[in-house]
Order: sequence, then structure tokens, then C-alpha cells
Amino acid sequence: MFDDLKQDLQAAKARDPAARSSLEILLCYPGIWAIIFHRVNHWLWTHRLPFWGRFFSQISRFLTGIEIHPGAQIGKRVFIDHGMGIVIGETAIVGNDVLIYQGVVLGGTSLSKGKRHPTVEDAVVIGSGAKVLGDITLGCSSKVGAGAVVLQDVPRGATAVGVPSRIIHEDRKCVLDLEHEFPDPVSSAIDLLFERQEELEKRINVLSHFHDMDNIEFTHGSEVEEV
Repeated sequence: MFDDLKQDLQAAKARDPAARSSLEILLCYPGIWAIIFHRVNHWLWTHRLPFWGRFFSQISRFLTGIEIHPGAQIGKRVFIDHGMGIVIGETAIVGNDVLIYQGVVLGGTSLSKGKRHPTVEDAVVIGSGAKVLGDITLGCSSKVGAGAVVLQDVPRGATAVGVPSRIIHEDRKCVLDLEHEFPDPVSSAIDLLFERQEELEKRINVLSHFHDMDNIEFTHGSEVEEV
């Protein structure tokens, strides 16, 4: 457990440029507190002490604003940045080197007792406020943009944005990426609106052309009848 803590502190220091020392991270980062609590709570959960696992997870939630069910499986070097409002469900699986920002939900979409929460593979980045719902998989090194709602699998190395999410980039690589250049979903939406506007303008021009042709034919026909 102490080795895991050391790796968690190193991961936080590597991923947060504002971090100045391991002591500062240990004492001032609620994401680290939540991970420490969870490692203890998960041990209690898996050693037939589920009540105490839930009890201490509620204390952790009160102290950090981060809710991690003691049944969830959390890998090594997972860094929760800021953290407030994060919810990770009972059957969620989070791999190694994962970065999770505030407001993220790894939730379920059914009342099944079996696997009903997401699986997050290694080196995934999940942006602020993203909702990942159901028994789906975020592939290795994939990224989820801020505010996205993900209801289907995201391939490895891909980037998912939007509501509901869509894949906008995919390279199939599986590497730890510390550059988190997410496309702006608002900008993407505006671009789509402009494209749609251009398409509609083209259709209107075509319809206007046919309308003018009909008027010419109607006028010519009227003149012939008068003659």
C-alpha cells in the first residue's frame, strides 16, 4: 500500500504543474485523500467487511466531495485532479495511469447486480463533467472531452466529445499522453451549424431556381392563351 501511495504522489506531481512537493500533494490534494481512503475501503470490501468499507467511503465523500464505491477497482498511479463531484460506481474498473477531472461520473444504466459500470483502460484522460454510463469500455489512451456523455465504447487512442458523444479522432495508439489538447465542443458545434447552413442555402438556391423556372413557364403559357 505504501508503494502504491508513493506512485500516486509521483503521478500527481508529474501531471499537475502547480504541485511543488510530495508533502503538499499529500496534505492538500483531496484526490489523493480519496484514493488513499479507497484503497483501505476496497480492502475491507473484499475481506468480508462491506459495512465498514461503505462507512469509511461515506467519510471520504464528506471530506473530499469524491464518491468512490468500495467495490470499484482502481489501478496504480490514478490521479484525480480537483475532484469535487466525482462519482465512481461499484462495478467500475479503472486501469493504471488514468487522469480524472472534477465532476466525472462513471455510472450505471441498469438495476442489474452484475457488471453495470464502465471499464476504463490504462492511460485514459476523462475531462471535467464527463458522464460515462453503462457497461462500456474506454480504450487504452483514449480521451473524453469535458461535458461529454459517453454511452458506447471508445476505441483505444480515440477522442470522444459531445452529447451524446461522437468519435472525432482515432489513432489506435496506447501510450501515456500528458498533453491533453481536447477539441472545443462548442467550437465543433458551431462549425457543424455553419456547414448545415451552407447546405441549406444551396438547397434554397436550387428550389428558388426551379420556382423561377415555373414562373417563367406559367407566364409564357398565359401569353400563348391570350394570343
